[in-house]
Formats: sequence, structure tokens, C-alpha cells
Amino acid sequence: MVIKATILYNGIEKLTDQYITIEDDKITKVSPKEEPFEIEGIVTPAFIDAHSHIGMFREGEPSKEAEGNDKSDQIQPLNNPLHSIYMDDKAFQKSIDFGVLYSCVVPGSGNLIGGKSVIIRHFASHIDQALVKEYGYKMSLGYNPISTTNWKGKRPNTRMGTYAMLENRFDTLLQKERRERLNLEKKLYKTTDQKEIEFAKEEFDLSFTPEEKELLKMLSGKVTIKVHAHKEDDIIYLISLVKKYNLKVTLEHAVDVFNQEIFEKLKQNDIPIVYGPLGTGGYKTELKHASHKNAKALLNSKAFFGLMSDHPVIHVQNLRDLTKYFLILGMSEAEAISLLTYNNAKILEIDDKLGSIQKDKLASLIVWSRDPFHLGAFPKMVMGEGKVLRR
Repeated sequence: MVIKATILYNGIEKLTDQYITIEDDKITKVSPKEEPFEIEGIVTPAFIDAHSHIGMFREGEPSKEAEGNDKSDQIQPLNNPLHSIYMDDKAFQKSIDFGVLYSCVVPGSGNLIGGKSVIIRHFASHIDQALVKEYGYKMSLGYNPISTTNWKGKRPNTRMGTYAMLENRFDTLLQKERRERLNLEKKLYKTTDQKEIEFAKEEFDLSFTPEEKELLKMLSGKVTIKVHAHKEDDIIYLISLVKKYNLKVTLEHAVDVFNQEIFEKLKQNDIPIVYGPLGTGGYKTELKHASHKNAKALLNSKAFFGLMSDHPVIHVQNLRDLTKYFLILGMSEAEAISLLTYNNAKILEIDDKLGSIQKDKLASLIVWSRDPFHLGAFPKMVMGEGKVLRR
């Protein structure tokens, strides 16, 4: 298939009169050279939601059947949200209608560590076809984990108690890991026998529980932890936590932040931001300063960020609408599209395959009836990895 893009927002810049050639599931060529085409319009990459609970909090089901939070313990790094997603959630079909084809799904924020995070494709029939990649873990700071004292497990009712619990768990585990590693080194020092070496390494591996192994991955600094925090003081604590344990994190939410200095500190510490959800009410204390006007401080800080729906807080099909707050502040249309495409793909470490319309990327894109920033814009065609999903 060849698509003529009268305007192409390719995820990075705005171009005109480009011809996009697609073979199988890949983009094989993007060129201004004119050639026969099958469909034309304004083209953008498919949208990516960088933080969502889609498929876990499901439309048309009683709230008691929601699976966004497991109430059995405060620290649960083994939980995999893929096992609580139903692909028949109606939100998936609505999202495809508006070109949102991928989400990073995380457990809810009622637990200090709620579980893993996974990136999924919305157009899969079942979960065995949905997984794009396992991404990292979900952690929550601030009010949410202290609001769940009626759930099971040890649950401090203050931020100081929760943070002490977290650091005690980390410090105890690191101490154990160091002790076991010293024991391993002693055994390896005393032998050159290959069987004894293999036995000692296996014994070292077996000294950690599955949960401890997941926590050690978090502490390795190689796997991303998506950290829920809205208020400025919790973000200051997060920065200190990153420095103490050499963690690799992204900051999720931050809509209560109204001082540019906080965003600048995140930039200085190389912490990307998954911002939002914008446009909600201040329904809890940690959102009392929330305002669309805070986006100006984020924009002025030059911190790297993408956008989230936090579905079902903002319904996923309305993800595009959240760019208006940045357009109002003077962001260009191309930059605004990047917030939902390239920036989110970069943060989620899938920009080698998705997030931009370039040669050798997956052919996931939207052909719009008119400029996507027009209130009445609607996809003429939605394509996911070379397959026409809507036309």
C-alpha cells in the first residue's frame, strides 16, 4: 500500500506531500517522490498511551470486579497486569476508533509497589497476542499507598512510615545480597573445579525468593520503575531515593506541581515525566494545586515528557484532546503530536519500532479526515502493524 500524506506529522517534524510505502507490517519508504497511491490525507503515527489501566478497570462491569489493585500486601513486585487484562473491554475498540493503538498498562496506585508494567497492543484478540514488551515496575508515593490501611498486609498510615518501610526492605535485601555474594566469592576462591563452581552459583541463585529477585532487578538500575507522585515534596523524596539506590525511574503524573524548579530538578537528574491526566478535578488533597496552567512550568523547564490518559480517569479515546493545553501555550502542532507518539515511545523504550513514521518502523499510523487538531477530526483509516483496523 502507498499512502499520500498531504501533511505528515511523522512524530518528530511536520512535512508536506510525502508518499509512505508499506509492505507487510513495515514502512519501507517515505519519500516526496510522487507515485500512485491508494488513500490520502493528513497522517500521524498511531498514538501511544504511556500510563493506563485499560482492560483492568473495565467498562460496563461492576467496580468490585475491577482488577487494578491487589489488596493482599503493600509490596507486590511479582504481580503482572497482563494476567488481569480482559481484551473484550469496550475501551479497546473505542481507542482504536481514535488511533490510540498501544498502552503501557500498570497496576493501580493503592500499593507501594503494585507490580510490573507491560506495553500492549490494543488490537490483539487475546492477551497472548497483546504483549509488545515487559517494561518495568510500578511504584507509588504520596497519598495513595497510605489511603489503603483497610487492605491486607502491613500498611503504615503516614508517608514517613511508608517510605521507611520501602527503604528498610531495600536495605535489608541489599545487605543479604552482599552477604551471599561474599559467600559465593569465598567458595569460588577455594576451587577451580567446574562442577563445584556451578553448584556454588546455583546455591547463590536459590538463596533469593522470586519476590527478592524482582526487587533486585528494580535495584539494579537497569529496569525502569514508573513512580506515581503528584506533590512536589514527594518528588523531592523520589529524587533522593534515585540518588541513594541508583534507580532508573520515570515520574508519573506530577499534575500538582506548580513550581518550575521541580521540573528543572527532574531534568537535571535525567528523570523523564509521563504527565497527566490533565483536565481532572482536584478530588484528593494531593491534587489541590492541580491546574492546566501548571503545564506552563513543565514546558518552560525543558524537561523531557510525554502524556498519559490514566484510563479510566481520562478515557483513552480522548488522549489527543490533552494536547490542547500545550498548543494554548505555544507548542507547535508537530511537537504536540510528538507527545503522544515519539516522546512516549522514547520513554517506553520502543522508539526503535514505534512512535514515528520512518523507514523500517512498524506501519502503525492514522490517516485523518482533516487536521487532527480540528475538533471534528476523525480517522479515515487506522492501521496497526500493516493491518487496516478501521476504514
